[in-house]
Amino acid sequence: MTWLRRSLLATLIAPSLALAGAAVDAPAPAFTATTADGQSVSLADYRGRTVVLEWTNHDCPYVRKHYGSGNMQKQQQAAAAQGVVWLQVISSAPGQQGFVDGATARRLNAERGAAPAATLLDPQGALGRAYGAQTTPHLYVIRPDGRLAYKGGIDSIATAQADDIARAEPYVTQALAAVAAGRPVEKASTRPYGCSVKYAR
Repeated sequence: MTWLRRSLLATLIAPSLALAGAAVDAPAPAFTATTADGQSVSLADYRGRTVVLEWTNHDCPYVRKHYGSGNMQKQQQAAAAQGVVWLQVISSAPGQQGFVDGATARRLNAERGAAPAATLLDPQGALGRAYGAQTTPHLYVIRPDGRLAYKGGIDSIATAQADDIARAEPYVTQALAAVAAGRPVEKASTRPYGCSVKYAR
């Protein structure tokens, strides 16, 4: 193996080691974060309710796949109708792709018709690293008792093509249905796909 190949391999492996993240069936990592509206929210605020965390980056083509098609908005709205708290998380660092201030985050959501309960700004990446968020999108479902029920991709087809959504297995929708019914999530940990989260270096 050449020095260059060893170097590239180390670069690919290192982030996954640094982002061990949350474990399914274990308590979800506690957090307090600032929203795009300037409010402070904590995971503890939502005890007793199901919570979805959605890592996002509006410039990522995989994120655009799900927002441009209306798929993400549809899932947010369906979750809200069931009493689920859906939180967007932006962990892009200043100067990195996807970084926005609160006003821009609010404008983007308004333009796209997005319907999260709140957008959490995480420019230092503390929240993202605590959960091990690797991609945008990367989704987590937290049970009302605070345990992590699901982590992984939004669905089963890892492309940026909107046409693939209809035939994909909807992992997050399935996870929410299982949690609502008090059942274990059959596929509780799946491989996320999308752009890498643009953490501060």
